[in-house]
Amino acid sequence: MKQVYTSFDEVVRDVHDGATIMVGGFGLCGIPENAIHALVKTGVKDLTVISNNCGVDDFGLGLLLKNQQIKKMIGSYVGENKEFERQVIEGIIEVELTPQGTLAEKIRAGGAGIPAFYTPAGVGTPIAEGKETRTFNGKEYVLEEALTADFSFVRALKGDKMGNLIYNKTARNFNPIIAAAGKVTIAEVEELVEVGELDPNYIHTPSIYVQRIIQGNQEKRIERRTVATANN
Repeated sequence: MKQVYTSFDEVVRDVHDGATIMVGGFGLCGIPENAIHALVKTGVKDLTVISNNCGVDDFGLGLLLKNQQIKKMIGSYVGENKEFERQVIEGIIEVELTPQGTLAEKIRAGGAGIPAFYTPAGVGTPIAEGKETRTFNGKEYVLEEALTADFSFVRALKGDKMGNLIYNKTARNFNPIIAAAGKVTIAEVEELVEVGELDPNYIHTPSIYVQRIIQGNQEKRIERRTVATANN
């Protein structure tokens, strides 16, 4: 049995200044909302954050950004956040932009214990500057190093008290690979069940990757809503 927490303040208590954290989600889909709020409250600073993107101005990782708790952001997309743009222009935050597929593989490799891999993505661009390149079968590839983190934060639809997790549809996104790549993985679940209640055939993240688990209600904010106007 894993330790089941009841307080988000307690579950993030040892995230320290200068820590590297991975955060699951894609846009605002599948993000560990309550855990992020708890990190904001701690005031922890100089974080290196690895995530697909940095939320929006007033939600998700955008709250840590607004509070200037992030020192470096490693991600693949930053286009929805004006505060992010301001901090980059003013030199407040360091940014490492990575092609999305490469970012996913860097995280997956970290969780699998693979230190580096070759990819064609980024060859001949600033992304490849200063990195080793090799040619295989007449095609050039760049060497990319794996990513790991001190803490990984993920969100799941269901979890049992052993830490087995099931994600909901597209909220699965980066969560499974991020769960595997953290030294300490903290799972925020919408529904916590007893061991044995989850069908083992449908478990996305096995309990071996999860150290802490907590149940919480999520707002599930919609990032963009497009409404069609009926013709009169």
